[in-house]
Amino acid sequence: MRCHSPAMHLALRAIRRTAPAAAAAVLLALAVGCAPQPEDQAAGASSSGSAGTTCAQGKLVTKSAGKLTIATDSPAYEPWFKDDKPASGEGFESAVAYAVAKQLGYDKGAVVWQSVPFNKAFAPGEKTFDFDINQVSISNERKRAVDFSSGYYDVRQAVIALKDSKAAKVTSIADLRNVKLGAQVGTTSLDYINDVVKPKQDPAVYAKNDQAKSALKNGQVDAIVVDLPTAFYITAAEVTDAKIVGQLENEGGTPEQFGLVLYKGSALTSCVTKAVDSLREDGTLAKIEQEWLSDAVDAPVLK
Repeated sequence: MRCHSPAMHLALRAIRRTAPAAAAAVLLALAVGCAPQPEDQAAGASSSGSAGTTCAQGKLVTKSAGKLTIATDSPAYEPWFKDDKPASGEGFESAVAYAVAKQLGYDKGAVVWQSVPFNKAFAPGEKTFDFDINQVSISNERKRAVDFSSGYYDVRQAVIALKDSKAAKVTSIADLRNVKLGAQVGTTSLDYINDVVKPKQDPAVYAKNDQAKSALKNGQVDAIVVDLPTAFYITAAEVTDAKIVGQLENEGGTPEQFGLVLYKGSALTSCVTKAVDSLREDGTLAKIEQEWLSDAVDAPVLK
């Protein structure tokens, strides 16, 4: 590394006229001054993810001092949230969020919820939240714009069609290629349609799952693709004349996973990841899944 300051040039000139021992001292001082400094020292602030720091419970550097700000979309759907009330602690993702908060040292009263649209959560740029929980699948493409925690839920995608439709009789991926499909924009459900099913017709793309469900009911699409727990809820409570035709097999050896979203380079990423890993290891995530997603059991796998 080079130093080009006027002070450096003057010091170098002085060295030529200095006794050897003094010259060595000057060189040492210059080397220290030019050496790269740790980011937390350079910025004048420490971070939870920096070397030499810890994830001190309840004392992380968060958006609001002493509080943990968690975001999700609005409306917040079941079974992920109950009755569109993220702060209730009921529903799979609400329960996971509070479990993570507890691991980080924040009780329920220290959690602040805010509404952030699904696509905006993992778009590039600064964030207004400490982390977002909204069925966001971890992907390399999204990792270019945001950080993710480790996965808190292993995902399967599912196909829903009206019970009396031709699409309800689909038994394979090849059959699905002849079906008019729909999904929410920016989701891995849409990615699976394009990359795995590869239908003959371009899929219909919707801003919200509500619009996709309406399109299914109105016959504008033959089937829609959503994650499996959402599919169980839709067919049980929202579009009761629909059925789960089947689920799409995960590609490769690593399952698709939902992760908590943090802004790129967040100092909280390592601490949040440790919290999620601890909840997986001690069985808490499995218990929460059993409580809120017990209906998301085996469905036929379309191959």
